[in-house]
Amino acid sequence: MLARIVYTLLLYLFAPLLMLRLAVRGGRRWGERCGLITLSDGKPFLWVHAASVGEVNAAIPLVEALLAHYPCCRLLLTTVTPTGSARVEQVLGARVMHVYLPFDLPGAVRRFLKRSRPILGVIVETELWPNLYTACARAGIPLLIANARLSERSMHGYQIVPVRRLIRDILRKVAFIAAQSSADAVRFCELGASPERVEVVGNLKFDMPPPRGAQHTAMRWRDAWGKQRLVWIAASTHEPEEQPVLLAHLQILRHIPDALLLIAPRHPQRFRAVEHAASLLGLRVATRSVEHCADHSTQCFIVDSMGELMNFYAAADLAFVGGSLAPIGGHNVLEPAALGCPVLVGPHTFNFEDITGSLLRAKAAERLAEPAALAPTVLALLQNPVQRRAMGKAAIEISEAGRGALNRTLRKVAGLLGTRCSASPKSSRFL
Repeated sequence: MLARIVYTLLLYLFAPLLMLRLAVRGGRRWGERCGLITLSDGKPFLWVHAASVGEVNAAIPLVEALLAHYPCCRLLLTTVTPTGSARVEQVLGARVMHVYLPFDLPGAVRRFLKRSRPILGVIVETELWPNLYTACARAGIPLLIANARLSERSMHGYQIVPVRRLIRDILRKVAFIAAQSSADAVRFCELGASPERVEVVGNLKFDMPPPRGAQHTAMRWRDAWGKQRLVWIAASTHEPEEQPVLLAHLQILRHIPDALLLIAPRHPQRFRAVEHAASLLGLRVATRSVEHCADHSTQCFIVDSMGELMNFYAAADLAFVGGSLAPIGGHNVLEPAALGCPVLVGPHTFNFEDITGSLLRAKAAERLAEPAALAPTVLALLQNPVQRRAMGKAAIEISEAGRGALNRTLRKVAGLLGTRCSASPKSSRFL
Protein backbone atom coordinates (compact mmCIF):
# COMPACT_ATOMS: atom_id res chain seq x y z
CA MET A 1 0.00 0.00 0.00
CA LEU A 2 2.78 2.44 0.96
CA ALA A 3 4.66 1.65 -2.27
CA ARG A 4 1.58 2.47 -4.33
CA ILE A 5 1.07 5.76 -2.48
CA VAL A 6 4.67 6.78 -3.19
CA TYR A 7 4.28 5.68 -6.82
CA THR A 8 1.10 7.77 -7.17
CA LEU A 9 2.71 10.87 -5.65
CA LEU A 10 5.64 10.56 -8.04
CA LEU A 11 3.24 10.15 -10.95
CA TYR A 12 1.39 13.34 -9.97
CA LEU A 13 4.76 15.10 -9.80
CA PHE A 14 5.79 14.00 -13.28
CA ALA A 15 2.33 14.27 -14.92
CA PRO A 16 3.10 17.70 -16.49
CA LEU A 17 6.20 16.23 -18.15
CA LEU A 18 4.14 13.32 -19.48
CA MET A 19 1.64 15.76 -20.97
CA LEU A 20 4.47 17.75 -22.55
CA ARG A 21 6.00 14.60 -24.06
CA LEU A 22 2.67 13.59 -25.55
CA ALA A 23 2.21 17.10 -26.97
CA VAL A 24 5.63 16.95 -28.65
CA ARG A 25 4.74 13.55 -30.16
CA GLY A 26 1.51 14.91 -31.58
CA GLY A 27 -0.81 13.89 -28.76
CA ARG A 28 -4.44 15.03 -28.80
CA ARG A 29 -7.69 14.17 -27.02
CA TRP A 30 -6.38 15.21 -23.61
CA GLY A 31 -9.69 14.46 -21.89
CA GLU A 32 -9.25 10.75 -22.57
CA ARG A 33 -5.88 10.80 -20.79
CA CYS A 34 -7.80 11.98 -17.73
CA GLY A 35 -10.55 9.36 -18.02
CA LEU A 36 -13.07 11.78 -19.54
CA ILE A 37 -14.63 9.54 -22.15
CA THR A 38 -18.13 9.30 -23.59
CA LEU A 39 -19.39 5.89 -24.61
CA SER A 40 -22.92 5.08 -25.69
CA ASP A 41 -25.04 2.93 -23.43
CA GLY A 42 -26.19 -0.48 -24.59
CA LYS A 43 -24.32 -3.74 -24.81
CA PRO A 44 -21.60 -4.46 -22.23
CA PHE A 45 -17.99 -3.80 -23.13
CA LEU A 46 -15.11 -6.20 -23.49
CA TRP A 47 -12.02 -4.05 -23.00
CA VAL A 48 -8.68 -4.79 -24.67
CA HIS A 49 -5.61 -2.65 -24.02
CA ALA A 50 -2.73 -2.63 -26.53
CA ALA A 51 -0.17 0.09 -25.84
CA SER A 52 1.30 0.80 -29.28
CA VAL A 53 1.65 -0.53 -32.82
CA GLY A 54 3.39 -3.78 -31.89
CA GLU A 55 0.82 -4.66 -29.24
CA VAL A 56 -2.06 -3.66 -31.53
CA ASN A 57 -0.73 -5.98 -34.23
CA ALA A 58 -0.47 -8.80 -31.69
CA ALA A 59 -4.01 -8.08 -30.49
CA ILE A 60 -5.66 -8.05 -33.93
CA PRO A 61 -6.31 -11.84 -34.14
CA LEU A 62 -7.74 -11.79 -30.62
CA VAL A 63 -9.91 -8.72 -31.27
CA GLU A 64 -11.26 -10.24 -34.49
CA ALA A 65 -12.09 -13.45 -32.63
CA LEU A 66 -13.79 -11.60 -29.76
CA LEU A 67 -15.92 -9.63 -32.23
CA ALA A 68 -16.98 -12.88 -33.89
CA HIS A 69 -17.49 -14.94 -30.74
CA TYR A 70 -19.24 -12.35 -28.54
CA PRO A 71 -21.82 -10.42 -30.59
CA CYS A 72 -23.61 -9.75 -27.29
CA CYS A 73 -20.80 -7.36 -26.35
CA ARG A 74 -19.12 -4.30 -27.80
CA LEU A 75 -15.36 -4.02 -27.87
CA LEU A 76 -13.40 -1.14 -26.37
CA LEU A 77 -9.77 -0.91 -27.45
CA THR A 78 -7.37 1.41 -25.64
CA THR A 79 -3.88 2.44 -26.69
CA VAL A 80 -1.21 4.74 -25.28
CA THR A 81 0.44 6.12 -28.43
CA PRO A 82 -0.96 8.03 -31.42
CA THR A 83 0.65 5.49 -33.78
CA GLY A 84 -1.19 2.71 -31.97
CA SER A 85 -4.41 4.68 -32.33
CA ALA A 86 -3.79 5.15 -36.06
CA ARG A 87 -3.24 1.41 -36.47
CA VAL A 88 -6.54 0.66 -34.72
CA GLU A 89 -8.37 3.06 -37.02
CA GLN A 90 -6.68 1.59 -40.10
CA VAL A 91 -7.36 -2.07 -39.36
CA LEU A 92 -10.50 -2.14 -37.21
CA GLY A 93 -12.21 1.17 -37.92
CA ALA A 94 -15.69 1.60 -36.51
CA ARG A 95 -16.01 -2.05 -35.49
CA VAL A 96 -14.43 -1.15 -32.15
CA MET A 97 -14.59 1.86 -29.86
CA HIS A 98 -11.16 3.39 -29.35
CA VAL A 99 -9.96 5.77 -26.61
CA TYR A 100 -6.59 6.44 -25.07
CA LEU A 101 -5.82 4.72 -21.77
CA PRO A 102 -5.89 7.31 -18.97
CA PHE A 103 -2.85 8.20 -16.95
CA ASP A 104 -2.44 5.78 -14.05
CA LEU A 105 -3.80 8.31 -11.55
CA PRO A 106 -6.57 7.20 -9.17
CA GLY A 107 -9.12 9.80 -10.29
CA ALA A 108 -8.50 9.29 -14.01
CA VAL A 109 -8.69 5.51 -13.67
CA ARG A 110 -11.92 5.65 -11.67
CA ARG A 111 -13.55 7.92 -14.27
CA PHE A 112 -12.47 5.63 -17.09
CA LEU A 113 -13.89 2.51 -15.43
CA LYS A 114 -17.09 4.25 -14.30
CA ARG A 115 -17.83 5.49 -17.81
CA SER A 116 -16.84 2.33 -19.70
CA ARG A 117 -18.00 -0.31 -17.17
CA PRO A 118 -16.15 -3.23 -18.85
CA ILE A 119 -17.05 -6.78 -17.84
CA LEU A 120 -13.53 -8.02 -18.64
CA GLY A 121 -10.14 -6.40 -19.23
CA VAL A 122 -7.52 -7.99 -21.51
CA ILE A 123 -4.05 -6.44 -21.26
CA VAL A 124 -1.87 -7.37 -24.24
CA GLU A 125 1.74 -8.26 -23.41
CA THR A 126 3.08 -6.49 -20.33
CA GLU A 127 1.47 -3.27 -19.14
CA LEU A 128 1.57 -3.18 -15.34
CA TRP A 129 -0.32 -0.16 -14.00
CA PRO A 130 -0.74 -0.28 -10.18
CA ASN A 131 -3.69 2.11 -9.82
CA LEU A 132 -5.51 0.68 -12.84
CA TYR A 133 -5.15 -2.89 -11.62
CA THR A 134 -6.21 -1.92 -8.09
CA ALA A 135 -9.29 -0.08 -9.35
CA CYS A 136 -10.29 -3.06 -11.53
CA ALA A 137 -10.00 -5.39 -8.53
CA ARG A 138 -12.17 -3.09 -6.42
CA ALA A 139 -14.76 -2.86 -9.20
CA GLY A 140 -14.83 -6.64 -9.68
CA ILE A 141 -13.49 -6.45 -13.24
CA PRO A 142 -11.40 -9.57 -13.99
CA LEU A 143 -8.09 -8.89 -15.75
CA LEU A 144 -6.32 -11.25 -18.13
CA ILE A 145 -2.79 -10.53 -19.34
CA ALA A 146 -2.74 -12.02 -22.85
CA ASN A 147 0.42 -12.77 -24.81
CA ALA A 148 2.23 -12.04 -21.56
CA ARG A 149 5.97 -11.61 -21.78
CA LEU A 150 8.58 -10.51 -19.28
CA SER A 151 12.16 -10.25 -20.49
CA GLU A 152 15.13 -10.93 -18.27
CA ARG A 153 16.08 -7.28 -18.60
CA SER A 154 12.65 -6.13 -17.38
CA MET A 155 12.86 -8.67 -14.58
CA HIS A 156 16.08 -7.07 -13.33
CA GLY A 157 14.36 -3.68 -13.30
CA TYR A 158 11.70 -5.02 -10.93
CA GLN A 159 14.22 -6.33 -8.39
CA ILE A 160 14.38 -3.07 -6.37
CA VAL A 161 12.56 -3.97 -3.16
CA PRO A 162 9.80 -1.29 -3.16
CA VAL A 163 9.13 -1.90 -6.88
CA ARG A 164 9.07 -5.67 -6.40
CA ARG A 165 6.51 -5.35 -3.59
CA LEU A 166 4.36 -3.09 -5.74
CA ILE A 167 4.49 -5.48 -8.72
CA ARG A 168 3.75 -8.50 -6.52
CA ASP A 169 0.71 -6.72 -5.12
CA ILE A 170 -0.77 -5.88 -8.52
CA LEU A 171 0.02 -9.27 -10.09
CA ARG A 172 -2.08 -10.90 -7.40
CA LYS A 173 -5.01 -8.80 -8.61
CA VAL A 174 -4.80 -10.42 -12.07
CA ALA A 175 -7.27 -13.23 -12.75
CA PHE A 176 -5.05 -15.02 -15.27
CA ILE A 177 -1.69 -14.60 -17.02
CA ALA A 178 -1.44 -16.27 -20.45
CA ALA A 179 2.34 -16.43 -20.85
CA GLN A 180 4.11 -16.61 -24.19
CA SER A 181 6.75 -19.08 -22.98
CA SER A 182 7.83 -21.13 -19.98
CA ALA A 183 10.58 -18.59 -19.26
CA ASP A 184 7.99 -15.80 -19.15
CA ALA A 185 5.74 -17.87 -16.87
CA VAL A 186 8.60 -18.54 -14.44
CA ARG A 187 9.50 -14.85 -14.28
CA PHE A 188 5.92 -13.81 -13.54
CA CYS A 189 5.75 -16.35 -10.73
CA GLU A 190 9.09 -15.16 -9.35
CA LEU A 191 7.67 -11.63 -9.23
CA GLY A 192 4.75 -12.80 -7.13
CA ALA A 193 2.00 -14.01 -9.45
CA SER A 194 0.04 -16.97 -8.11
CA PRO A 195 1.32 -20.07 -10.00
CA GLU A 196 -2.20 -21.47 -10.39
CA ARG A 197 -3.12 -18.32 -12.35
CA VAL A 198 -0.20 -18.55 -14.78
CA GLU A 199 -0.08 -20.84 -17.80
CA VAL A 200 2.03 -21.08 -20.95
CA VAL A 201 -0.43 -20.36 -23.77
CA GLY A 202 1.93 -19.34 -26.58
CA ASN A 203 2.39 -16.26 -28.72
CA LEU A 204 -0.64 -14.69 -30.41
CA LYS A 205 1.62 -13.31 -33.13
CA PHE A 206 1.91 -16.83 -34.57
CA ASP A 207 -1.85 -16.69 -35.22
CA MET A 208 -1.78 -13.43 -37.14
CA PRO A 209 -2.54 -14.27 -40.79
CA PRO A 210 -0.66 -12.48 -43.57
CA PRO A 211 -2.73 -9.63 -45.07
CA ARG A 212 -4.99 -10.62 -47.91
CA GLY A 213 -3.43 -10.04 -51.28
CA ALA A 214 0.09 -9.52 -49.89
CA GLN A 215 1.71 -11.75 -52.51
CA HIS A 216 -0.27 -10.14 -55.34
CA THR A 217 0.73 -6.66 -54.14
CA ALA A 218 4.34 -7.77 -53.84
CA MET A 219 4.39 -9.11 -57.40
CA ARG A 220 2.90 -5.86 -58.72
CA TRP A 221 5.55 -3.79 -56.92
CA ARG A 222 8.37 -6.01 -58.14
CA ASP A 223 7.13 -5.63 -61.69
CA ALA A 224 7.36 -1.86 -61.26
CA TRP A 225 10.85 -1.75 -59.79
CA GLY A 226 12.33 -4.63 -61.79
CA LYS A 227 11.29 -8.25 -61.34
CA GLN A 228 14.84 -9.65 -61.33
CA ARG A 229 16.31 -7.12 -58.89
CA LEU A 230 17.59 -8.28 -55.51
CA VAL A 231 15.74 -6.50 -52.73
CA TRP A 232 16.38 -6.30 -48.99
CA ILE A 233 14.37 -4.52 -46.34
CA ALA A 234 15.51 -2.88 -43.10
CA ALA A 235 12.32 -2.81 -41.03
CA SER A 236 11.39 -1.01 -37.80
CA THR A 237 14.76 0.73 -37.66
CA HIS A 238 15.77 3.17 -34.93
CA GLU A 239 18.02 6.20 -35.25
CA PRO A 240 21.31 4.45 -34.26
CA GLU A 241 20.70 1.79 -36.93
CA GLU A 242 19.69 3.89 -39.90
CA GLN A 243 23.09 5.27 -40.91
CA PRO A 244 24.72 1.78 -40.70
CA VAL A 245 21.91 0.42 -42.90
CA LEU A 246 22.40 3.11 -45.53
CA LEU A 247 26.19 2.70 -45.49
CA ALA A 248 25.78 -1.07 -45.82
CA HIS A 249 23.64 -0.55 -48.90
CA LEU A 250 26.33 1.61 -50.48
CA GLN A 251 28.76 -1.28 -50.04
CA ILE A 252 26.26 -3.75 -51.49
CA LEU A 253 25.74 -1.57 -54.56
CA ARG A 254 29.43 -1.94 -55.41
CA HIS A 255 28.84 -5.66 -55.96
CA ILE A 256 25.15 -5.64 -56.99
CA PRO A 257 24.63 -2.34 -58.81
CA ASP A 258 20.85 -2.71 -59.17
CA ALA A 259 20.17 -3.86 -55.59
CA LEU A 260 17.22 -2.11 -53.91
CA LEU A 261 16.95 -1.19 -50.23
CA LEU A 262 13.53 -0.75 -48.63
CA ILE A 263 13.85 1.02 -45.28
CA ALA A 264 10.92 1.39 -42.86
CA PRO A 265 11.78 3.54 -39.81
CA ARG A 266 9.97 2.49 -36.65
CA HIS A 267 8.80 6.01 -35.76
CA PRO A 268 7.10 8.40 -38.22
CA GLN A 269 9.15 11.33 -36.96
CA ARG A 270 12.21 9.61 -38.48
CA PHE A 271 10.81 9.39 -42.03
CA ARG A 272 12.12 12.71 -43.33
CA ALA A 273 15.46 12.40 -41.51
CA VAL A 274 16.14 9.03 -43.14
CA GLU A 275 15.14 10.34 -46.56
CA HIS A 276 17.53 13.28 -46.11
CA ALA A 277 20.38 11.04 -44.91
CA ALA A 278 19.99 8.69 -47.88
CA SER A 279 20.00 11.60 -50.33
CA LEU A 280 23.14 13.08 -48.74
CA LEU A 281 24.92 9.76 -49.33
CA GLY A 282 24.12 10.02 -53.02
CA LEU A 283 21.47 7.31 -53.14
CA ARG A 284 18.60 7.71 -55.58
CA VAL A 285 15.65 7.92 -53.20
CA ALA A 286 11.90 7.50 -53.57
CA THR A 287 9.22 7.45 -50.88
CA ARG A 288 5.91 5.71 -50.39
CA SER A 289 4.15 9.00 -49.66
CA VAL A 290 5.31 10.85 -52.81
CA GLU A 291 6.37 8.44 -55.57
CA HIS A 292 4.19 5.63 -54.13
CA CYS A 293 6.36 2.92 -55.68
CA ALA A 294 10.02 2.43 -56.54
CA ASP A 295 11.04 2.27 -60.20
CA HIS A 296 14.00 0.72 -62.02
CA SER A 297 16.31 3.59 -61.04
CA THR A 298 15.45 3.73 -57.33
CA GLN A 299 18.24 2.59 -55.01
CA CYS A 300 16.59 3.36 -51.66
CA PHE A 301 12.83 3.36 -51.07
CA ILE A 302 11.55 4.93 -47.83
CA VAL A 303 8.47 3.18 -46.48
CA ASP A 304 7.01 6.30 -44.84
CA SER A 305 3.59 4.78 -44.22
CA MET A 306 1.94 2.77 -41.46
CA GLY A 307 0.43 -0.70 -41.63
CA GLU A 308 2.03 -1.86 -44.90
CA LEU A 309 5.11 -3.60 -43.56
CA MET A 310 3.83 -7.13 -44.24
CA ASN A 311 3.32 -6.32 -47.92
CA PHE A 312 6.88 -5.06 -48.16
CA TYR A 313 8.19 -8.16 -46.39
CA ALA A 314 6.41 -10.22 -49.04
CA ALA A 315 8.22 -8.22 -51.75
CA ALA A 316 11.71 -8.56 -50.23
CA ASP A 317 14.31 -11.28 -50.67
CA LEU A 318 15.75 -10.70 -47.20
CA ALA A 319 14.73 -8.80 -44.06
CA PHE A 320 16.77 -7.13 -41.35
CA VAL A 321 14.51 -6.51 -38.34
CA GLY A 322 15.53 -3.40 -36.44
CA GLY A 323 15.72 -2.47 -32.80
CA SER A 324 18.34 -5.18 -32.54
CA LEU A 325 21.63 -3.52 -33.53
CA ALA A 326 20.99 -0.96 -30.78
CA PRO A 327 20.09 -2.15 -27.24
CA ILE A 328 16.36 -1.68 -27.79
CA GLY A 329 15.36 -5.33 -27.70
CA GLY A 330 14.29 -6.03 -31.26
CA HIS A 331 10.93 -6.14 -32.97
CA ASN A 332 8.59 -8.76 -34.39
CA VAL A 333 10.57 -11.32 -36.40
CA LEU A 334 7.48 -13.45 -36.96
CA GLU A 335 6.06 -11.09 -39.57
CA PRO A 336 8.79 -11.73 -42.18
CA ALA A 337 9.11 -15.37 -41.08
CA ALA A 338 5.41 -16.05 -41.73
CA LEU A 339 5.93 -14.87 -45.31
CA GLY A 340 8.98 -17.06 -45.84
CA CYS A 341 11.39 -14.13 -45.81
CA PRO A 342 14.86 -14.92 -44.38
CA VAL A 343 15.59 -12.86 -41.26
CA LEU A 344 18.62 -11.00 -39.95
CA VAL A 345 18.82 -9.57 -36.43
CA GLY A 346 21.44 -7.82 -34.36
CA PRO A 347 22.73 -8.88 -30.93
CA HIS A 348 19.93 -7.23 -28.91
CA THR A 349 16.71 -9.28 -29.19
CA PHE A 350 15.64 -9.60 -25.55
CA ASN A 351 12.06 -8.52 -26.35
CA PHE A 352 11.65 -11.51 -28.67
CA GLU A 353 14.26 -13.88 -27.28
CA ASP A 354 12.22 -17.10 -27.56
CA ILE A 355 10.94 -16.56 -31.10
CA THR A 356 14.32 -15.30 -32.29
CA GLY A 357 15.99 -18.31 -30.68
CA SER A 358 13.63 -20.68 -32.47
CA LEU A 359 14.35 -19.07 -35.84
CA LEU A 360 18.10 -19.11 -35.22
CA ARG A 361 18.10 -22.78 -34.20
CA ALA A 362 16.09 -23.69 -37.29
CA LYS A 363 18.53 -21.69 -39.47
CA ALA A 364 15.67 -19.46 -40.58
CA ALA A 365 17.54 -16.43 -39.24
CA GLU A 366 21.09 -15.21 -38.73
CA ARG A 367 22.42 -12.97 -35.99
CA LEU A 368 24.81 -10.08 -36.63
CA ALA A 369 27.41 -9.44 -33.95
CA GLU A 370 27.81 -5.76 -34.87
CA PRO A 371 26.71 -3.15 -37.44
CA ALA A 372 29.85 -3.76 -39.52
CA ALA A 373 28.60 -7.30 -40.23
CA LEU A 374 25.44 -6.04 -41.93
CA ALA A 375 26.87 -5.38 -45.41
CA PRO A 376 28.84 -8.64 -45.85
CA THR A 377 26.01 -10.77 -44.44
CA VAL A 378 23.32 -9.18 -46.59
CA LEU A 379 25.58 -9.40 -49.64
CA ALA A 380 26.37 -13.07 -49.07
CA LEU A 381 22.69 -13.97 -48.70
CA LEU A 382 21.55 -11.92 -51.68
CA GLN A 383 24.12 -13.81 -53.76
CA ASN A 384 23.00 -17.21 -52.43
CA PRO A 385 19.41 -18.00 -53.54
CA VAL A 386 19.67 -21.63 -52.38
CA GLN A 387 20.39 -20.57 -48.79
CA ARG A 388 17.65 -17.94 -48.88
CA ARG A 389 15.09 -20.52 -50.02
CA ALA A 390 16.15 -22.91 -47.25
CA MET A 391 15.89 -20.13 -44.65
CA GLY A 392 12.47 -19.09 -45.94
CA LYS A 393 11.16 -22.66 -45.85
CA ALA A 394 12.39 -23.11 -42.26
CA ALA A 395 10.82 -19.79 -41.27
CA ILE A 396 7.39 -20.85 -42.55
CA GLU A 397 7.66 -24.19 -40.71
CA ILE A 398 8.44 -22.41 -37.43
CA SER A 399 5.52 -20.02 -37.97
CA GLU A 400 3.04 -22.82 -38.67
CA ALA A 401 4.22 -24.92 -35.73
CA GLY A 402 3.65 -22.09 -33.27
CA ARG A 403 -0.03 -21.51 -33.96
CA GLY A 404 -2.75 -22.24 -31.41
CA ALA A 405 -2.30 -19.48 -28.81
CA LEU A 406 -5.45 -17.72 -30.00
CA ASN A 407 -7.82 -20.60 -29.25
CA ARG A 408 -6.13 -21.27 -25.91
CA THR A 409 -6.53 -17.58 -24.98
CA LEU A 410 -10.18 -17.59 -26.05
CA ARG A 411 -10.85 -20.52 -23.73
CA LYS A 412 -9.42 -18.50 -20.82
CA VAL A 413 -11.59 -15.52 -21.80
CA ALA A 414 -14.67 -17.74 -21.83
CA GLY A 415 -13.81 -19.07 -18.38
CA LEU A 416 -13.42 -15.59 -16.91
CA LEU A 417 -16.60 -14.26 -18.51
CA GLY A 418 -18.73 -17.17 -17.33
CA THR A 419 -22.37 -16.12 -17.75
CA ARG A 420 -21.61 -12.39 -18.08
CA CYS A 421 -21.53 -12.67 -21.87
CA SER A 422 -22.01 -15.94 -23.74
CA ALA A 423 -20.22 -16.92 -26.93
CA SER A 424 -22.38 -17.26 -30.02
CA PRO A 425 -23.43 -20.86 -30.84
CA LYS A 426 -21.62 -20.67 -34.19
CA SER A 427 -18.28 -19.96 -32.53
CA SER A 428 -18.54 -22.16 -29.44
CA ARG A 429 -16.68 -24.98 -31.15
CA PHE A 430 -13.53 -22.82 -31.06
CA LEU A 431 -13.65 -22.29 -27.30
